Amino acid sequence: MAERPAGFEAAYAVADPIPGWMTRDQAAVLHAAAGAVPAGGAVVEIGSHHGRSAVVLAAGLREGARLVAVDPFPDDWRYGAAGTEQRCRANLARAGVADRVDLRVATSADVRARWDGRLDLVYVDGKHDHWTARADLGWADHVTPGGWVLVHDAFSSLGVTTALLRVLATSRTLRYVGRTGSLARLQVAPPSTADRLRLLGELPWWARNLVVKVLLRLRLRPLARALGHGDAADPY
Repeated sequence: MAERPAGFEAAYAVADPIPGWMTRDQAAVLHAAAGAVPAGGAVVEIGSHHGRSAVVLAAGLREGARLVAVDPFPDDWRYGAAGTEQRCRANLARAGVADRVDLRVATSADVRARWDGRLDLVYVDGKHDHWTARADLGWADHVTPGGWVLVHDAFSSLGVTTALLRVLATSRTLRYVGRTGSLARLQVAPPSTADRLRLLGELPWWARNLVVKVLLRLRLRPLARALGHGDAADPY
């Protein structure tokens, strides 16, 4: 087995070549959040793909903590090409973190329906339609008070953003703290009026990202660059 990375820099050096949509700054947030999980604690990741974020999360955990990575690895959707599960497992082994990752080939809904333990951290990066994203936010019910729910593509997807707005508009136990790129940081704690206004303040940036996505699909990259987006991929 490969030697386990020590610290964020080593973990990110291993994770960076793995395909995926996670920036260095977002990886640092995930690694720090995992590092705050107590020994014996548990983390759930929804959507693992090739294991880019799972490597960072697992590398940050203390001894005795574990990561449950959930992905059905379907071969009938955009990112579910044949062999993705095997590549994910190989990347976890190569990073030296496979022994602390429980990779479950199942849907988020199926795993959550059977879950009865407490969690310290949840990372959501599953399907981006409104209903799936909203259901995935239900994992927050298992997170201990003061724990965190991190949501990727929170402000670059119509489905994920509308799910966040719907849930956080009425939640009395989940507050919006801020974002790193499109990675939203939610804490299990009573929200204040300022927390709710902070979320609404992100909507102009979200609208800009939706425009950028349309421009990219119309092959109008110069116009997307004029809006400050220099990547060929969607904003994340």
